[in-house]
Amino acid sequence: PDRASEMREDAAPFSRTHVSPGSSWINEPESLQGRHITADSSTSPEAGSARDDKQIFWKFAEAGRLLADLHVNYEQQIKYPLEHVEKGQLNWRVEKMRLSKDKTSLIYNDFLTLRGIPPETYEYRLGNRSALEWVIDQYQVSTDKRSGITNDPNRADDLEYIARLIGQVITVSLETMKIVKGLPELRIQAGPLEAESQVVVDRSSR
Repeated sequence: PDRASEMREDAAPFSRTHVSPGSSWINEPESLQGRHITADSSTSPEAGSARDDKQIFWKFAEAGRLLADLHVNYEQQIKYPLEHVEKGQLNWRVEKMRLSKDKTSLIYNDFLTLRGIPPETYEYRLGNRSALEWVIDQYQVSTDKRSGITNDPNRADDLEYIARLIGQVITVSLETMKIVKGLPELRIQAGPLEAESQVVVDRSSR
């Protein structure tokens, strides 16, 4: 029987897990459709067993489920325990956050600095920047020059929201990379309509 028919349909969407070669996060799950995926026997310590299609499928399906839950419910994640260094009267309001030169601290505002950001946080990237850097850029007070409309991400009903979000994004970033690095190394074979060459997904950074 066809291998695909033996696999539960509800797991299929999760098996198209995004693949991270090195520190990049490829958002092209459709590129894996129609291709046969096996472990790279030259580098995988579990080459004998991991070559089985169903084992590979379920490893990616489970990783996909974990990633989906992690990212959809990011605001319910436990915030990473950063050190709060306060100066003067604490104020939770953000104008424009910035990272220290070594990126281990975040200057939240004139009254608060968040220290202890793990270097691994920056491995999870959205395009050409990390998820944390994306949040820092997006969550700032800015005024559109044409319309004069001011965008203010601060919440009057939840003063600590942005500080909490920073910790949650760090947690999501760290957990995402832990899941991705736990995936088996892959060798993607072209389908029948494609050239008969193989594309190796580099996992050497793991």
